[in-house]
Amino acid sequence: MNLVWGALVVAAVTAIAVAVMLAVRRRAPEGSYFSDGDRASGVFGVLATGFSVLLGFIVFLAFTSYDQSRTGAETEALVVIQQLENAQLFPPAAGKVLTGQLLCYARNVVHEEWPRMEHGTEGESVNPWALEMFDTVRHGQPKTASEQSAYDKWLDQTSTREEARRDRVHGAVGVIPSPLWFVLFFIAAVIFVYMLFFADSGEGAVTQALLMGAVTSVIVTLLLLLSFLDSPFHSGLGGVRPVAMERTMRVIDSVLPSIAPDVAPPCDAAGRPV
Repeated sequence: MNLVWGALVVAAVTAIAVAVMLAVRRRAPEGSYFSDGDRASGVFGVLATGFSVLLGFIVFLAFTSYDQSRTGAETEALVVIQQLENAQLFPPAAGKVLTGQLLCYARNVVHEEWPRMEHGTEGESVNPWALEMFDTVRHGQPKTASEQSAYDKWLDQTSTREEARRDRVHGAVGVIPSPLWFVLFFIAAVIFVYMLFFADSGEGAVTQALLMGAVTSVIVTLLLLLSFLDSPFHSGLGGVRPVAMERTMRVIDSVLPSIAPDVAPPCDAAGRPV
């Protein structure tokens, strides 16, 4: 989420909560609606503790998924570079084709897959160049010991790349199920309503506003943080961007003239087949 929009959401929700609190305060009895403030505070402590423990667990789960997606993207980009080096040990014809397909794979990740991940639909598709590379390797016939070694290493690197891609895509669809969101919003609503019973006409308006505003702003901020971690692919502050794969593309473009000057990638600049 954009930082500015997040701040506006927190400010707007907090302002509404404070306005409701002050409106209830006008008709509230002196000393709040609770005759025993200590007992009411104890119940509120139970509510707040339960909410914070549940929220902390979910934040940890969402951050784990966020970090897994980021690490997967970096690992995938590194393996593409390693496979580019390995492709030069294949028979010349197959190595040339694989080199071009690897560049197309990187382009497709940046320009085709990333926009789909931002919309949460990447899990429904595959990278077409992964299939093209598999077909190229499947029809290759290694003859020398070095070519056979390169072939075996390529298969290992392909497995690593596919696992890294799975980790990257895993975070695109979100890991927090709808029932958990429902429970969090329900508990937040319960806390909000409970806070209204602390309305006290004997206290100043600023004190009452601070009481409600502090609780509301903290809860809303934590929920926004959770939403950010659950949807890590975006262009806002802290979003996971294809920085690693873009760096890989620049490396390939820089070394391609020296290691494979006659390679013509079978795709356009966005990684779409031509």
